[in-house]
Amino acid sequence: MEQGFTRSGAETPYARLTPDTVIQAVERAGFVPDGRVLALNSYENRVYQVGLEEATPVVVKFYRPGRWSRAAILEEHAFALELAGAEIPVVAPLVLGGATLLEADGYPYAVYPRRGGRWPDLDSGDDRILMGRFLGRMHRVGATRQFEHRPTLDVEVMAVQAAEFVLDGDWLPDYQVERYADVAGSLIERIRRAFEAAGPVRRLRIHGDCHRGNILWTEQGPHFVDLDDCMTGPAMQDLWMLLAGSREELRRQMTDILEGYEQFAEFDRVELGLIEALRALRMIHYAAWLARRWHDPAFPKAFPWFAAPRYWDDHVRQLTEQLEALDEPPLRL
Repeated sequence: MEQGFTRSGAETPYARLTPDTVIQAVERAGFVPDGRVLALNSYENRVYQVGLEEATPVVVKFYRPGRWSRAAILEEHAFALELAGAEIPVVAPLVLGGATLLEADGYPYAVYPRRGGRWPDLDSGDDRILMGRFLGRMHRVGATRQFEHRPTLDVEVMAVQAAEFVLDGDWLPDYQVERYADVAGSLIERIRRAFEAAGPVRRLRIHGDCHRGNILWTEQGPHFVDLDDCMTGPAMQDLWMLLAGSREELRRQMTDILEGYEQFAEFDRVELGLIEALRALRMIHYAAWLARRWHDPAFPKAFPWFAAPRYWDDHVRQLTEQLEALDEPPLRL
């Protein structure tokens, strides 16, 4: 599991990662860079497109120091290669000299082929069915074995420890501390109830962070560019973030997604009762993730609103609204 960080006093994680280091890493991997280095949108890791002499550019990802063990990263790579071997559209790391994980100046990194695409809108039923097929195929492979070194979706880690991290810091305005503690505690209790009501749902290897920003769409359909957050968890974790809108719209969208999904993998309808619990889990975890990463200069620059009282006012309000959503009956198709 990833390690936590305090608000101050932590080393800037990418202080030594210079453009020269990036170019040297690509050279060490056996390529001939042409000097062009373009930083791509990534906060957890650092990702660059590097131009090559008389060849298509490659993408190099430098993993955040201390987040994953070497074994966990290699298991991510093995899963990506397994999916690609099954002709599922996932961009797997290149195997270079028999290895997928290299190191430069203490930074573990991997090199990937460049792949393009656009943000998926999923406005049409056909696109949602196609997305369902993609995830069904992925989960069919994911169910064939288990991770040994990747994390498991866990309420204690993603909600209890996350809320404690926020409360232990000086993030919340004084007038919101007690309210946040009460609302987060109530949400965690409801999340646990939802999982207890669902019973022992099947856990399999999943993407883990399947929101639209992590999906690229081409004329051939969707693909993932990496599996940095892959984990063991319920299938629903890879489905619910694709839903948006009113309850009736959610029902229609989920019906389409499952029409495609169930062509390749079974889906237990009891997991429909986990949608709002998983949403609440993500809401609590996301705020703590930003807090844990605040020592990284990229985060205050990208999320300047996070340190403002208004963010926490809105966050506590949204958590309160999520309590009400958890009181509603589970979605029925």
